[in-house]
Amino acid sequence: MSSVAERANPRALPQPLTTVCALLALAGIGAFLWGLASDKETTWIAFHTNYLFFGAMAQGGLIISCIFVIVGARWPGPVRRIAEGLAAWVPVTLVLGVIGYFGRDVIYANWLGHPPPGKEAWLNSTRLYATDISVFAILALLTVVYLKASVRPTLKGAADRATAAKGMFESWSSNWRGDEEEREESGRRMRVLAPIICLVFAFGWTAIAIDQVMSLEPTWFSNLFGAYFAWGGFLTAVAATAVLCVWHRNAPGLEGEFTEARFHDLGKMVFAFSVFWMYLFFSQYLVIWYGNLPEETQFIQGRLGSQFLQDTIYFVGDRLREPYAMVTLSVWVCCWIIPFVVLLGQRPKKTPAILGTVCVILILGFWLERNVLIWPSLRPDDSFAWAGVIQFTMAAGFFGAFSLVYLVYTRVFPSLAVPERS
Repeated sequence: MSSVAERANPRALPQPLTTVCALLALAGIGAFLWGLASDKETTWIAFHTNYLFFGAMAQGGLIISCIFVIVGARWPGPVRRIAEGLAAWVPVTLVLGVIGYFGRDVIYANWLGHPPPGKEAWLNSTRLYATDISVFAILALLTVVYLKASVRPTLKGAADRATAAKGMFESWSSNWRGDEEEREESGRRMRVLAPIICLVFAFGWTAIAIDQVMSLEPTWFSNLFGAYFAWGGFLTAVAATAVLCVWHRNAPGLEGEFTEARFHDLGKMVFAFSVFWMYLFFSQYLVIWYGNLPEETQFIQGRLGSQFLQDTIYFVGDRLREPYAMVTLSVWVCCWIIPFVVLLGQRPKKTPAILGTVCVILILGFWLERNVLIWPSLRPDDSFAWAGVIQFTMAAGFFGAFSLVYLVYTRVFPSLAVPERS
């Protein structure tokens, strides 16, 4: 962590960006309500996909900060603050998880009330929601405690400068003990919390991936799937952090903070973690391919087609026309091939426009990947079941709501901290 003193920088929400985000959120809510009345199945699947995508990305933002703390990183500077802003959505994930309970008859239709023999104790909605809502609640609590510990040293005098949320500023900065003591206490608390949060994230999101994604095909299983799913959320958060750093590089108080060296480090993270994500996928695929057991191959066949399990001459004729094959290969292009090829050299990593563009593509690729993980299990024969007015409007609504929460957290309370300058 940087030892440079920081101060919260309260300021008004940017316009018209805030209005656009609010309108998108309202449009998403409207599409959700309209969809429940006109196409309940599509609506709940779209809800399920988006809430898991944004929930994992938000939690991944906090994990980035935790990793910086654990390793004692000194290079991030404001990058850590940017990543922490993503975590403001984590408590919302808890609320959305509770809402998702009302769509369980659609999402878990493949096993609800008739689980496969031997899985009755695991595949029942009471056990599932008790486990997953508990995970979301614990992570939400840990996230709020961590964020409070992280930002407290920056809040001295912030209540006097703020135009909103004065009460929260005063609450989070009460009993002030001096800058140096507050920084030391903040560092001590975060060093205790960071490894705990990383472990809860790893085990908790593994359980969520198994319950809410893998169980959609109740006879399929993979020991690596939980790690693969959680890592995808973390990598999405790294890409989102890079995009936000590009966006904030000229923000008031942050001029000159996002240096070429910091962009280079972010680019290396995106490059390396993208390669590792593909490694996790291939590690699963290779074992499934040479084992060739029906209970394992069904998941791959439903997304890449039958020939992907038989030979390597794949890009021929009708094979690409099998359900979801082209969509799945598009995920590879966005999440692995483009980041690998473009960010292989130093200069692209150091160039904000190139790094930002690659990361936007990667984020969109992971949104598509979450759709590929979920929709084929419930709509196996329709390659573009994930695409439609309801689906896209709800995705835009989630994006608008997520962006609005980020803006409120970083601009209003506790506000994006900036280095204190003489």
